[in-house]
Amino acid sequence: MATKARPATVKKIVAENRKARFNYEIVDTYEAGLVLTGTEVKSLREGKANIAESYASDEGGEIWLINSYLPEYLQANRFNHETRRRRKLLLSKREMHRLQNAVNREGMTLVPLKIYFNDRGRAKLELALAKGKKLHDKRESAKERDWNRQKSRLLKDRG
Repeated sequence: MATKARPATVKKIVAENRKARFNYEIVDTYEAGLVLTGTEVKSLREGKANIAESYASDEGGEIWLINSYLPEYLQANRFNHETRRRRKLLLSKREMHRLQNAVNREGMTLVPLKIYFNDRGRAKLELALAKGKKLHDKRESAKERDWNRQKSRLLKDRG
């Protein structure tokens, strides 16, 4: 008896930190839930969030998303949320301990990569455990990116 293949998960990306992969060397990624209010979810669904300057940190045994920007939901009036408040991340205890140890012992950083809605409609954050790149590493990755772009142009012209 054949088993049914699961459909591919559909992710609606709301916000993406595009500079993260340039500024950091990504070691590992985790998927974390977000503790949000109703107006924050509605604001996210409009797709105007920004996580470019945000980061995650360990405070009191929990992981928090700091400095992320979710604009106010215009129809909420007085029930609105603060735009730059700290938001708690939902991770398993094992993942939390692993991240805390990596940050405390190895000097790594927790960088948010993107916020998206999964196939069940839940807001999720892709969190990366990363090491900061030095200036020469950034130059090297820019050279490599330019070379790959040039190489694809040459192959396209040739064929």
